[in-house]
Amino acid sequence: MYTFDPSRIDLAEEFKANPFGEHSPDLQYLLNLMRLPNDQPYYMLVVAEPYKRWTLALKEPGGTAPRLTNTVFTDLEVAEWEVFKLRWKALGGGELVLD
Repeated sequence: MYTFDPSRIDLAEEFKANPFGEHSPDLQYLLNLMRLPNDQPYYMLVVAEPYKRWTLALKEPGGTAPRLTNTVFTDLEVAEWEVFKLRWKALGGGELVLD
């Protein structure tokens, strides 16, 4: 059974420093856990304009299409960090503030 340990702030720091590279086994485990379908709303990014703009979206459990928010990003690294923090909070880790 997958479990989440909110005390592992080091994994959040690792992701923030390198969101697109190879990750440690523990961080990859956490990312896999964050991506598992469950009964909670799921945050994701939707490409608004390839390589230029991404929109934050929320997919409800059992829903067919994600609901777009008014949050738009022009920096993919910033966008990925925001989604990571939202998923962290959804897993029960509370607000993640490393900025």
